[in-house]
Amino acid sequence: MSRKNIICGIDVGSSNIRTVITQIISPEEKPRIIGVGTADSLGVRKGVIVNIEETLQAVNESLEKAERTAGITIDRAVVSIGGNHISSQYSKGVIAVGRADGEVTQDDIERVIGAAQAISIPPNREIIHIIPKNYSLDDQKNIKDPLGMNGVRLEADTLIIEGATPYIKNLSKCFDQAKIEVENFVLAPLAAAKSILTKRQKELGVVLIDIGGGTTSVAVFEEDDLIASVIIPVGGNHITNDIAIGLRTSIDVAERVKIEFGSAIPREIGKKEDINLAEIDSSEEGIVSRHHVAEIIEARLEEIFILVNKELKLIGKEKLLPAGAVLTGGTSKLPGAVDLAKEVLGLPAQTGFPTPLGGLVDKVDDPSFATVIGLVLWGIEANESGGIMKSSSRFMGNLTSGFGGKAGDIKRWVEKFLP
Repeated sequence: MSRKNIICGIDVGSSNIRTVITQIISPEEKPRIIGVGTADSLGVRKGVIVNIEETLQAVNESLEKAERTAGITIDRAVVSIGGNHISSQYSKGVIAVGRADGEVTQDDIERVIGAAQAISIPPNREIIHIIPKNYSLDDQKNIKDPLGMNGVRLEADTLIIEGATPYIKNLSKCFDQAKIEVENFVLAPLAAAKSILTKRQKELGVVLIDIGGGTTSVAVFEEDDLIASVIIPVGGNHITNDIAIGLRTSIDVAERVKIEFGSAIPREIGKKEDINLAEIDSSEEGIVSRHHVAEIIEARLEEIFILVNKELKLIGKEKLLPAGAVLTGGTSKLPGAVDLAKEVLGLPAQTGFPTPLGGLVDKVDDPSFATVIGLVLWGIEANESGGIMKSSSRFMGNLTSGFGGKAGDIKRWVEKFLP
């Protein structure tokens, strides 16, 4: 089994560490999932590592489970990065076309994106992704791919995503200790979008809302471009905590109540419907109202959607995204979550499931696996393009969005399997 054909993605979440190992069989077949592993994430809070030792144990546990299923050992992976330390800004790069005849080459495209990277950022922050949005060539504007075109002055409008250096170093240190080479760090909502959103949705305008354990990741697309990305420090664990406080019960019982009896629409729950806590845990006692539980869930989930709507308002896209909202992450499975999103955001909404691949598809056919499936798709694209998606500073991703040649061919091959 060729190591080049093995791609591993590891999603470092606040509730779980998820690992998926895939094998590329041939260009005619879908990538095959051969290993899946999940472990509780005890050392991560709100998307960032707060305890390296606990995170390392969780990563190793998740990885070992996936390796056992796949029957191979892994020494490299594509890894998610998140947390509310992430921020973004726009930047423009400008260069003179290198060739005497004015034809734009791949080297010109790389140079102009590199020029956009030359911005002033604080010493405690570093660039994670530089995402080209569009190019200008002399008087020609809004060019998606300038390769092979002719001109003198090439400009690139880019979105730069950056993060706090200490958090990135802690994540790197954890994987160094696990003896895993990080091929790429990928922003979690970008990975989730890769596995869930269709090209048509991104062209029309869509917001991806990934409700994780400690954070909610938001990515907004329009005209097939990422126009904004933000990570909100509120997630599904906050709902569990609210239930635990409201019912005066343990976190474990509150989580089971949320999963087994939860709803985001109290009006659909009869006020006489009760939950016997003793049936969930013999050490608990008492009868609680299921309607009251739904009110607790609705209040916190509504807060999350209000915060998302606030971000949409800041970029002038409130109620203006024709493809609506796509919810993913474990909390998106709560009954009524989609209906509540429709009410608060004033947009059509649906639950997003990851791209169906081959192999152990039943293990990952769940919104909570959207990010890790996106990571392996990202890794497949980068691997087959000879690592072209990586920058010299190891963090410049998504450069193939404007590439032709082999990288473009691979991108089109991967897109055959996307929704």
